[in-house]
Amino acid sequence: MAEGSIVVVGAGIVGASLAYHLAGRGRPVTLIDAGLPGSGATRASFAWIGLPFTGGLPSAPLRCLALDEYRRLEAELPELSIRWSGSIISGDETPGPRTDDVRALEPHLLDPPAAAVHRPEDAALDPVATTDLLVAAARDRGARLLTGVSVTSLVRQGNAVNGVQTTAGVVSAETVILAAGTGTVALCSGIGVDMPVESSPAVLVRLRATPGLVRTIVATPSLEVRQLTDGTVLSPTEYRGETDQAALLETARRVRDRFAASFSGADGTEIVSAEIGWRPMPADGEPIIGRPAGTRGLYVTVMHSAITLAAAAGRLAAEEILTGLTAPELAGCRPDRFR
Repeated sequence: MAEGSIVVVGAGIVGASLAYHLAGRGRPVTLIDAGLPGSGATRASFAWIGLPFTGGLPSAPLRCLALDEYRRLEAELPELSIRWSGSIISGDETPGPRTDDVRALEPHLLDPPAAAVHRPEDAALDPVATTDLLVAAARDRGARLLTGVSVTSLVRQGNAVNGVQTTAGVVSAETVILAAGTGTVALCSGIGVDMPVESSPAVLVRLRATPGLVRTIVATPSLEVRQLTDGTVLSPTEYRGETDQAALLETARRVRDRFAASFSGADGTEIVSAEIGWRPMPADGEPIIGRPAGTRGLYVTVMHSAITLAAAAGRLAAEEILTGLTAPELAGCRPDRFR
């Protein structure tokens, strides 16, 4: 085992951010994933980046860093492409400053609300391209990437985790970081650590429409959409127990029809794909970040809003692991709150 070696399990956007922030700091870093980077829940994310609607959440200090941390990453990684389009959110219960000029912001939106919450600071990105970029930057800093390798269990001596058992053999490490989404539960259970995380599926529909129909991120009670420059429309929708491609196609048709009825010029919109993202959802909805009580060498990072939090959580968790100092912004996210 190399001195100070670190293994990151899971190459979604959180694991990729961790590897990027850990690499190049004098500690050997290995990033492991059963698939390609960003091929799990990250791929099926709507990837809307924004600040929390309320400051009362335990994770608010972390969430309030989200946009600034992505602007930092933009400065560090010039190839990172973030669209700072802002968002429009309609609904009587949505808090925030309202605008009555929705039509100017979204001229193709049919029947716009008289007023809606306008958050000009909100943004979106391509989650897979961002993950790939973070992984490439981590490798440039010396990190090792193992793909097509499944982690089957944690290796433990006493109460110390000192590596992972994989389908390619044991990879030893002084610190193992779990960024494996819903897979974190089974790995922790194998050493007697309860991780109260459920799978929270959602469907992401991709459509092909005339470019320029949607200018911001639009969220209404019946539809949530954003559009890429090539015309691709992304729309997340509720999972209704779809179990086959036929059911997913029917869901995609419903989303396409709602989109066509909501935007002028969208009559010719075509379905590109629909897929289910199996998002990890902690029992209280808040991120779980830190060292589980009673273990050494293990650090857990599992959260919903992983795209929004990846830049901030990756930097703060990496600093904790490298320095041994605790980040106050993560105080409300610790695993021991469930004990």
